[in-house]
Amino acid sequence: MNLHVPFDNSYGRLPDRFFTRIAPTPVTDPSLIALNDPLARDLGLDPKALRAPDGVAALAGNAVPEGADPLAQAYAGHQFGGFSPQLGDGRAILLGEVLDSNGIRRDIQLKGSGPTPYSRMGDGRAWVGPVLREYIVSEAMHALGIPTTRALAAVATGEPVVRERPFPGAVLTRVASSHIRVGTFQFFAVREDAEAIEKLTQYVIERHYPDATDALDLLNRVIARQARLVAQWMGVGFIHGVMNTDNTHVAGETIDYGPCAFMDAYHPGKVFSSIDQFGRYAYGKQPEIAVWNLAQFATAILPLIDADRDTAIEKATEAVHRFPDLYADAWAEIFRAKIGLATAEPEDIKLIERLLTSMATLGADFTNTFRALSGDDPAAAFAEREAFDAWAPDWHARLERDGQGWPAQKALMERTNPAVTPRNHRIEQAISAAVKGDYSPFFKLNEVLATPFALSEPAYADPPKADEEVRRTFCGT
Repeated sequence: MNLHVPFDNSYGRLPDRFFTRIAPTPVTDPSLIALNDPLARDLGLDPKALRAPDGVAALAGNAVPEGADPLAQAYAGHQFGGFSPQLGDGRAILLGEVLDSNGIRRDIQLKGSGPTPYSRMGDGRAWVGPVLREYIVSEAMHALGIPTTRALAAVATGEPVVRERPFPGAVLTRVASSHIRVGTFQFFAVREDAEAIEKLTQYVIERHYPDATDALDLLNRVIARQARLVAQWMGVGFIHGVMNTDNTHVAGETIDYGPCAFMDAYHPGKVFSSIDQFGRYAYGKQPEIAVWNLAQFATAILPLIDADRDTAIEKATEAVHRFPDLYADAWAEIFRAKIGLATAEPEDIKLIERLLTSMATLGADFTNTFRALSGDDPAAAFAEREAFDAWAPDWHARLERDGQGWPAQKALMERTNPAVTPRNHRIEQAISAAVKGDYSPFFKLNEVLATPFALSEPAYADPPKADEEVRRTFCGT
C-alpha cells in the first residue's frame, strides 16, 4: 500500500478488556464522496494519496494501512435514562491515532465499517444520509468555533443498506481528540473493575488534562468543559438530540450527530429527535441533562476521589453542584455578546430573557433574529415589530452604558451571531439529492457553512417554507 499514515497509537496499549481488536469489513465498490483536504493536511496526511485507490480503500475499510491498530471500543451508557451495561462501537472501528500539526493526539475512526462484537445484532453499516448529516454538521460546528469531532472523508460503499427501505451505503471517517465517553467509565464501574477505572482515569488525564492532579481535579475540569460546551450549543440554537452518557465526551467535544438539529423558530421546549418522545433532550433541558450525565461520571470514579465513600460522595457532589454557576457564567458571556455587550451588569440576564421570551411567543427565527440585531433593521426578523419596539429602548440604553460604541458592538455581534447554520431542510435536500446520486447540494452547503459569519449566499439564511419544514430528525442506525 502506497498510503502512509503516521500512526502513533496509545489506546490499544490499554488492557484488552477496554476493546476488541477487529478489522473493518470490506465493501463491494468503494468510491470517494468527499475529502476534507485541510483536515487531512493537519493530520499529516497527503490528500492526493487519500484520493488514490489505496487511500479510498483505506477510507472504506477495504485495506488497513501499515501501523494501524483496528479496534472497537467498549463502553456502557444511560440511554434516555435507562442503563445499558454494554454498548460499545457497534458500527465503528478505531484505525489508530496520529499527532496533528499542533502535536495533539487525534483518533481516526471509520463509522459504518461493519459489525463488531458490540453490534447487538445490527449490521454495523451506515447509509449515506446519516454520514452526510454528520459530515455537514460536525464541520459546521468546527467553523462556528465549537469543540467537535471532525469529518475527514465520506465514502460510498456500492452496497445497499436496509433500514425502512434500501439506501446507498456509506462510511464516514471521523476524527476526534479521543472517543472516550462518560459511558466508557460506566462500563468498568458497573463491573466493579477498580483497576480499569484507575488506568482509564490516568489515561484521560495524560491525554486530555495533563495539568490535572488527581481524579477530583479531573472531574472539576470535565465539568467546566461540559458547561462551556453546552452554553455554546445554546448560543447557536443547537439541539443534540441524544445526550446519553455514551454520547458525553470527557474532553468536552460534541460527539455523535444522530438526530441533531438547529432550531429555526425559537422555543425552549423544541425537540426534533424522533426517538425523544418525552422531550428529555429538548433544547432548554440540555443544561440539566449535562448535570445528570456528569453525576454519572462522578459516581463512576468515586473510589478514586476518596477512600472513604461518604467523603468521596460529598466531594463529588460539591463538584457537580458547581455546574449551574459555570454554565450560567458561560451562557451569560455568550448571550451578552450576541446582543453586543462586552461588559456585564446584573440586569443583563433579564434583558436577554425578555428578548428570548418574545421570540418564543412570536416564533421568531433564532439565527436570523440575533443576526438582524447588527443590521440596518434590527426588527426585521420579528413578525410583530411592536414586540421589538417594546424591548429595544432598554437594549439601546444598555448599549450606551456598555460604552464600546456602535461600530465595536456591531462587529462583536457579527462575529458571535452566525449568518448561516446547518438548517434541517437544507441538510435534507442535500441527502435527498445524494440518494439519487447528486452530491452538488451537499458540496454547496458545506461551502457556505465553512464561513458561517459571512453571508456569501443569502438564500441559505432563509428559514424553510411551510412545505420544507423538517419537524423530525432520525438517528439513522
